[in-house]
Amino acid sequence: MRKRLVAIGSSLGIIIDKPILELLKITPETEIEVETDGKSLVLKPIRAASKQQVSESLERVIQRHGKSLRKLAE
Repeated sequence: MRKRLVAIGSSLGIIIDKPILELLKITPETEIEVETDGKSLVLKPIRAASKQQVSESLERVIQRHGKSLRKLAE
């Protein structure tokens, strides 16, 4: 599938067709992670479970290393 960028205000965007959005279960509320290797773009929907996993991991890091992190911050 080929697409062209479209003007959206002073930016450019790409329109993602409804069948693709439905296949990936992307809604207007879905956050999208944008990655690049300098030559191409990769768009990934961020799922609630992923955010929760990050939050849980961060909590564990703070519990284990909070004292050291506070010292480093000083």
